[in-house]
Amino acid sequence: MAFRFLLPLTAAALLAGCASSAIAPKYATDNPDIMRIGNERPANPEVQVENLGSYCVEVRETWNEHGKTPDGQILWAKDTSRKVVPCD
Repeated sequence: MAFRFLLPLTAAALLAGCASSAIAPKYATDNPDIMRIGNERPANPEVQVENLGSYCVEVRETWNEHGKTPDGQILWAKDTSRKVVPCD
């Protein structure tokens, strides 16, 4: 009978102990080329074509919204897509 009450209390104590040491998120970056914070969407860079010898790759980068900070600012992250294209 005592085990019935002891188990939930132990679980609650462990949960409270783990929750108090949670890591606070950091909404800053040392590299603004991949993540930015602000309400204005950054401009997308121009499409680039890279010559890799026997073939070329088209690199397209776009800024997409990836959530908000606790104070309501938008988190922008850069997504990159690559596509093989013929070399000109």
